[in-house]
Amino acid sequence: MRRGPFSNRRRFYIDLVLLVTAALLTSLPLAAQGLAAAPLTLSDAVQLAVRNYPAIRETRARAQAAEARIDVDRTAYLPRLDLLWQENRATTNNVFGLLLPQPVVPPVSGPVLGTRSLSDSIWGSAAGALLTWEAVDFGERRARVEVARAQSVLARSQSVLAELEVAAAAADAFLTVLAADEGVRAARANVNRLEVFDTSVRTLVQHQLRPGADQSRADAELAVAKNQLSQAVQSAASARATLAEATGMAGAAVDVAPGSFQTTPDTALQPGDVKSHPAAQAEHAAVDVVHAQEHELGRAYLPKITLQSAFAVRGTGATLPGVPSSGNGSWPNVPNWAVGASITFPAFDIFSVQARRRAVDQDAIAEAARYDRTVQGLTTQEVKARALLSSAAEIAKNTPVERQAASEGENQIRARYQSGLANVAEVADAQRLLAQAEADDAIAHLGVWRALLAVAQARGDLTLFLDQAARP
Repeated sequence: MRRGPFSNRRRFYIDLVLLVTAALLTSLPLAAQGLAAAPLTLSDAVQLAVRNYPAIRETRARAQAAEARIDVDRTAYLPRLDLLWQENRATTNNVFGLLLPQPVVPPVSGPVLGTRSLSDSIWGSAAGALLTWEAVDFGERRARVEVARAQSVLARSQSVLAELEVAAAAADAFLTVLAADEGVRAARANVNRLEVFDTSVRTLVQHQLRPGADQSRADAELAVAKNQLSQAVQSAASARATLAEATGMAGAAVDVAPGSFQTTPDTALQPGDVKSHPAAQAEHAAVDVVHAQEHELGRAYLPKITLQSAFAVRGTGATLPGVPSSGNGSWPNVPNWAVGASITFPAFDIFSVQARRRAVDQDAIAEAARYDRTVQGLTTQEVKARALLSSAAEIAKNTPVERQAASEGENQIRARYQSGLANVAEVADAQRLLAQAEADDAIAHLGVWRALLAVAQARGDLTLFLDQAARP
């Protein structure tokens, strides 16, 4: 069958769409790989953690909820307006007597009609509005607002503390990735060196210049080094997974940019004030919450003056002797109004208030002790972190000497082995010592950075650490 011009044009458009779709599908994985391969800087990791980590969103939401509760407690100053409309059909039976307050038996107004019939019923209706305003409470509502405000400050302090912990965890995970990468490089260098040595020993054994046991020992040392390389690679992959989780991107492929961490940071620091630490601030806010609750309880056992104004309209289908009928009662048509003031005093609440006051007093003692414990813990943490920083700096100065000496010793032992003056065990020991020295030197400067991070975290402010890490 012959195709027309419209059929050919349609086929052309279909082929064009398929071509464009194939190009897009091919480019998407490449773009995704480019995004995944983009290395993270320390600043990127910290910002991603603060922005994405679920614990941050949780504490911020709780802080905002606590802030909103201040407005909730402030609404207690507003008057209350209750509106009512009621329709009912009921009997007119009524008796003299008193009923204690209860929610079961509905009250019946009006005189006793002298009937007990259950079949005679009438319509009743009512509508009304009641305006109530607590004019004077001697500071109880204000004390309740102060409690909400103190709880809001506590929630914000806890949010700041959570941000510090999440940012420090992300920075530590970042350093762990760098250290793991250094470990992989050191392990790979050791494997390469042992492969060269293994080849050299095999040549000597084949020419019967060395016993076969030397070949077995060299093969064993190479196998151990390869296993250590595999373990180092696995540790690096695990460190990257931890970093992805710490930045709120669990499961994503992340890579890091070394930045300034290949150098040693400045370790000359001034003593910090641990009382400004977010943990100490949060505990201090908890103490303030208890004091605010004490103040609120001090205002709970005081009288209250309430102003009330009411307007009501009622209707009933009952007819009384000498009283003109007001309709069938389905529509209210008899109005009433009232204005008044009430003074209430909870006399026997003194016992519950005193009991609650004793409990809150003990809470105040406990929170004060917890604050002191927190300050002492932070002080000890900073002292230990400063000691760790000093030790890490000394180690970083010594590891290049260790590596240089181990390298020279390995070269000398290998030369002696080639000359027949040393055995393979001595070469293996020298190479193992060199591998350890290379690994120590590779991560020594990262140890100083990690100690600096510990000092900054103990002080409650990572600015000291981040500023040095941002140096070119």
